[in-house]
Amino acid sequence: MRPPVVVRKVGTPPPGDPEQGHFGLAVQDYTHSTAPNRRFADIVTQRLVKAVLAGQLAPYSDDELAAIALNCTLKEDAARKVEREMSKRIAAVAMSSRIGETFDAIVTGVTSRGTFIRVLRPAVEGLLSQGQQGADVGDKLRVKLIRTDIQRGYIDFARD
Repeated sequence: MRPPVVVRKVGTPPPGDPEQGHFGLAVQDYTHSTAPNRRFADIVTQRLVKAVLAGQLAPYSDDELAAIALNCTLKEDAARKVEREMSKRIAAVAMSSRIGETFDAIVTGVTSRGTFIRVLRPAVEGLLSQGQQGADVGDKLRVKLIRTDIQRGYIDFARD
């Protein structure tokens, strides 16, 4: 009979060995989220909790916390923007071989920049660049794929 397989996170000690703690936080026991973009916020939170539990003054002033929060928000917004841009490019790659095909779509937005649609199958978003007159949010349309621009992540449709 084989011994049971023990699965553990890389860098964690085997069962029964003493915990090493977290070097950067200087604590034995800690928690953190799994998203890398949250690690700095986790460190700040752990430092605040540690100070409160030890009866010490907060390690950051209100102004410092406001600056840290703003920085975290800006970084998260920038990461979200990159993610959206890459998703648009991937969709343009996927659709580039389907130029000339028709699809069922729904209008998702009408702005001064254009009329935006979402194709139902496959689920991609694009611009209704021809035949957008009179289209309104929620309208169901039949559209033809007329152009993709992979570098810019653009997918253009015409009303069919």
